[in-house]
Amino acid sequence: MKIYGIKSCGSVKKALSFLESRKIPYEFIDLKLFHPTRPDIERWLKSLTISKIFNSQSATYRNLGLKELALDEEGKIEWLTKEPLLIKRPIIELGSGEVMVGFDLKEYESRFND
Repeated sequence: MKIYGIKSCGSVKKALSFLESRKIPYEFIDLKLFHPTRPDIERWLKSLTISKIFNSQSATYRNLGLKELALDEEGKIEWLTKEPLLIKRPIIELGSGEVMVGFDLKEYESRFND
């Protein structure tokens, strides 16, 4: 399992804490150091919609003035490859090819029950 995020993000902290408390192994990919490629994003889009991945509520989105650009899906993908802090976090790639985003305790308990 791979987890994409940033260590200072509250949702990422909750997700990592949840997994560590259950001794569930994972590989952490820091989005401040790693920029996902277009193939990475396209792989995520097989399980999720662009609106689940692209964070239009973030400070990064506002600071870049992206609302005024009225981006379509292609434009959002381009921005995600240039500015990974626009990605909702955490993104979790499960071994099955399935992808989860964010932290929801009930979903985690259901998905990762002992």
